[in-house]
Amino acid sequence: MAKRRWGDRRDGKLIRDIDGMHYVMPLMYPNRCDNEAFMTMHVHLDKTEEYIKQWNQEHPEENLSLFPVVIAATLKTIWHRPQMNRFIANKNLYQRNDVTAAFTVKKTFSDEGDETLARIVAKKDDTLQSLNKQIREQIMLCKTSTDASTDAMEIIKKIPGKHLIGVIARFLDRHGWMPQSVIATDPYQCSVVLSNLGSIGMNIGYHHLMNWGTTSIFVVIGKKRKKPRYHQDGQVSFVKELDISFTIDERISDGFYYARTLKLLKKLVENPELLELPMEQEV
Repeated sequence: MAKRRWGDRRDGKLIRDIDGMHYVMPLMYPNRCDNEAFMTMHVHLDKTEEYIKQWNQEHPEENLSLFPVVIAATLKTIWHRPQMNRFIANKNLYQRNDVTAAFTVKKTFSDEGDETLARIVAKKDDTLQSLNKQIREQIMLCKTSTDASTDAMEIIKKIPGKHLIGVIARFLDRHGWMPQSVIATDPYQCSVVLSNLGSIGMNIGYHHLMNWGTTSIFVVIGKKRKKPRYHQDGQVSFVKELDISFTIDERISDGFYYARTLKLLKKLVENPELLELPMEQEV
């Protein structure tokens, strides 16, 4: 691991060699929510669903579903497209140390059901199988207990002077000094936050960024649906597609880089056998 230098944070390294535009943008537009780029993508699921079906026949105890495939594809994409793992804090641009994903878990599907937070850390030798196991373990843990960040917030809730607490917390967050116990599973301290609206029968939608934390990317997964495909001979067939939307902090890179990133993600979701390769191996 490279030695930590002056200006680096606990969760990221200061990017010192950047062009003038990306140096100036955080100075002129310091708030993450003022710099949202919103994009959508359509993914064909025919091969993906066949792969999942075959996987579950061969590994009935592992129960693979579409959501872990999208999470694994997103993590691998970010691993090989490092500019997507940048964040801006205190008007500086940083390269995050780890590749991480977060998502919310509903303990019970009811109006009164509590929500808790899950966090996945990708390692260089991770594959779809190991990530799926980690995701299933996280979901089970979330359904049976509370996460560290939620426990810390319950303690903070009992401390008087909430306005002063808010000022101090934002200052600590801006400088990367927030206690690890508070942000241990904070989804807004990760490379990407994913929301699976399709699991509750909803279509994709826009998800805003957060000025709190360091997350630069939000991914929303919609419900699967069949769409017509028109052929040159005049025939019409129907294909199953998945809609995915992305909200990205436009200051961390540029449109050309985003476009190539989305093409890689689409390729990985549509060809999940590529996720059997170790995380660090290029495709």
